[in-house]
Amino acid sequence: MATQSSAFSETVEICDACGESTPHDVTIEIQTESKKSENTEFSREPYRVAECLECGETTNKRMNNA
Repeated sequence: MATQSSAFSETVEICDACGESTPHDVTIEIQTESKKSENTEFSREPYRVAECLECGETTNKRMNNA
């Protein structure tokens, strides 16, 4: 589970690569899932992207599983 620091400048969560709680840069991105060039506007989904500030490992998690 992610926790905010008291300064709200970074999120601390478990990094699978580091094996411990480390600061992460967390953003929400809209990513296109379709590989086709037509109708890509219908294949965009929100993803939570977390990058470990210690090792650089990045994880993507789809936020909408409709």
